[in-house]
Amino acid sequence: MSSHSESTLREPVRRAFEVCPVEVSVAVLGGSWKMTIVKNLLDAPMRYGALGRAVGPVAPRVLTRQLRELEADGIVERAVFPEVPPKVVYSLTEQGKALAPFVAALNAWGARYAEKVIVPRIEAAAAGREPEVADGGALR
Repeated sequence: MSSHSESTLREPVRRAFEVCPVEVSVAVLGGSWKMTIVKNLLDAPMRYGALGRAVGPVAPRVLTRQLRELEADGIVERAVFPEVPPKVVYSLTEQGKALAPFVAALNAWGARYAEKVIVPRIEAAAAGREPEVADGGALR
């Protein structure tokens, strides 16, 4: 575990810790936009507005909540600079940077899934027919 004491763990993470490491990963990284936030911060630290634009159609309230959870879980760091208006920059911690290979693997899997499953279904729906998914949608 990180240097945080158990009392500072978010409750979903604490409960997941009692189950298995996969559940810990899901508790920390699951949720709307979290992996996309991490993916964008892998390139460089970003200010809140730029990060919101890079992530996509995320509501400000949701982006703020996810950033706070990622910060609480030791994945993201938030730096506030005493300027007017205040400058806030988000970056990845070492734990967050360690996610790079997983983000790349999920990105590649998602691209293959889109090509083999999502696109055929969209095209079939547009043509008014049943989708033809190669190999039952198996991804290789």
